[in-house]
Amino acid sequence: MKLSAGILLLAMVAATPEIKYFRYERPIQPSFGQSCLVVDPGIFPHAAPRLADLRLYRDGAETPFILSADAPAETTEKSITPLNLGSRDGQTVFDASLPDGPYSDLQLAVKGQNFIATVTVTGSQTETGSTESKIGDYTIFDLTDQKLGRSTVLHLPVSDFRYLHFSINGPIQPQSMTGISVVRLPASQPQYLTVAQSAQMTQKDRSSVLTFTVPAHLPVERILFNPGASPALFSREVSISVAPIEESLAVDAAEPKTVTASGSILRVHSIQNGRRIDEERLAIDAPWVEIRTPTKWTVTIENGDDAPLRLESVQLQMLERKLCFEAGGGSSYMLYYGDPALTAPSYDYAKLFTLQANATQVTAGAEQANLAYQPRPDTRPFTERHAALLWVALGAVIALLGAIALRSVKPVSQPPNT
Repeated sequence: MKLSAGILLLAMVAATPEIKYFRYERPIQPSFGQSCLVVDPGIFPHAAPRLADLRLYRDGAETPFILSADAPAETTEKSITPLNLGSRDGQTVFDASLPDGPYSDLQLAVKGQNFIATVTVTGSQTETGSTESKIGDYTIFDLTDQKLGRSTVLHLPVSDFRYLHFSINGPIQPQSMTGISVVRLPASQPQYLTVAQSAQMTQKDRSSVLTFTVPAHLPVERILFNPGASPALFSREVSISVAPIEESLAVDAAEPKTVTASGSILRVHSIQNGRRIDEERLAIDAPWVEIRTPTKWTVTIENGDDAPLRLESVQLQMLERKLCFEAGGGSSYMLYYGDPALTAPSYDYAKLFTLQANATQVTAGAEQANLAYQPRPDTRPFTERHAALLWVALGAVIALLGAIALRSVKPVSQPPNT
């Protein structure tokens, strides 16, 4: 009985998509076969959170689709323990067993400061007894005294060797090597779209500050810094602060009003101790924020005693999202959104989807108002739609009961005077 009641309640609450309830529409370029559309940032502010109300219609009938987002490269959280760690001919040497699948950058966990070393990497499919292939020579460094930060990342080409073999020429002792982290590659290189950008900096004390306003629902996943050609050497700490502009409209009053994060940007093109260093780290992961109101982003670059960086731009970026569907030739497709009553759809097409190499890339026309739009009828109970009236009625009832109670009280008779 309880289960049936729950199903009935869900059926009553769940909203059904209808074209007349969408505020906005965008025509889709005609195509045939599997077709994919890049969802541009302009859709997000007028759509429901996470694009839950996005719907595609073909000649007036709802059409299944899949909405997917590019995945960033991911660093393996579990550190790989170096094998056979020791010294040979004055160099620190060790091996590592790599996980299956392609990988690229490796992060060496190295203790200590103020060093420069060259790491030679070779690869093989077995730990011993097979021919090793040289992958390359890489420079790692820690330039703390020069205030230029550190980098122990090895930028390998895409590789799938089961075992890697390392030889470090420099002031790195075996006890300084504590582990390796792997950056696993996604199926394809992630693409980003710019959400907002600026080069307008204000100087506050020894910091450079940039501010951005981001519309509601628009995701920001990384911050990209584009410095000028000089200086060739810099390392700066960066802090990020995100606050809702309309705090009174925050989804949850208990959620933090401001979200913060920090990171660093780095560029070193130099020859140090006879070793060439070419290292750039100009992007920072954005803090995760889900506030359904416009937000103010403040990016602060700490300059210390150095001159402020000359930046061509700072960009707030989101991972590219694609909407893919099976198009029929000669049909007219329209993308609709702007109905917050809807939840994300669930299609068999999405569950069975496989991206084809020859999928057609299509585009959407400019956003326009849906001329057939009309507001959804308010189906809430009368008491929810007229809460103020309910309190007025309750107050009137209390007053009436009080008046009746007063009238029913009999006066106390006084004893006669003697």
